[in-house]
Amino acid sequence: MTAITDARRWNGELLDLDAYLARIGFDGDTSPTLSTLRALQRAHITSIPFENLEMVLGRTILLDVESLQDKMVRRPRGGYCYEHSKLFAAALERLGFTVCGLAARVRVGTNLLRPATHALLRVATAESADTGRTWICDVGFGRDPLEPVELADGTEIAPDGWRFRMERQSPMPGVEEWMLRSLGGEGWFDMHGFTLDPRYAVDYTVANHYMSTHPSSPFANRLLVQQMGPEALYALAATELTATRPDGSVETWQLKSDEVPRTLDEVFGITLPEEETARLVAAMDGLRR
Repeated sequence: MTAITDARRWNGELLDLDAYLARIGFDGDTSPTLSTLRALQRAHITSIPFENLEMVLGRTILLDVESLQDKMVRRPRGGYCYEHSKLFAAALERLGFTVCGLAARVRVGTNLLRPATHALLRVATAESADTGRTWICDVGFGRDPLEPVELADGTEIAPDGWRFRMERQSPMPGVEEWMLRSLGGEGWFDMHGFTLDPRYAVDYTVANHYMSTHPSSPFANRLLVQQMGPEALYALAATELTATRPDGSVETWQLKSDEVPRTLDEVFGITLPEEETARLVAAMDGLRR
């Protein structure tokens, strides 16, 4: 195997697979089939939250497999898109799936052209050689489909009432872009758009550095934690907690800074050590000024 070929892989051999499967509560069939992929994605998303605590605490985001599993599997904590996608890619590769990284431009909240800074995966299963079907696995967006979405124009899924749709678009001649859309309380909206140009671990390393350190990054100066589940999407943005239901209804709670650590524990399953709790509350107070 050449160095370049090896660099296109996801280092699944370094993953403690048993510990990862235990972390997400998965004890089913592990053959690289579509059925397994669906079960794995649901288990991953509902077990490991989206969060950017490391950035708020002023620490570096590391993307090597050992660092990812130490943080997201053993402690356990969550992560943002690069961490989720790399950990999930390593697990899928280890189980025999074919995994290709992709990069998307986030569309939520704007019509402006944003850089391609969101990581997601295109996955081929054991059936793909015969069917030609491949699947988009987006496990690190926060509002994630609980199941893979087929890469086909017009595909819709609605697991547990959460509706998502895949659309193929042509923003300019000769350019093909895919848009993942979600149905919210005010109708369908664009989540992100992506091309099928492959991205590798080295690409995610560069993008991660920008997104985790640049002052204009949406993650650098604001706490963001999300957990998607069958009945609700819980989201903590700074000190505002919301619960969005599949029907689009939303509940909102305003927290004090010193209430955030307990919310992380009770709602998202993130229990911080005492020293980190104190640092987080101080950081939250600083960001509110």
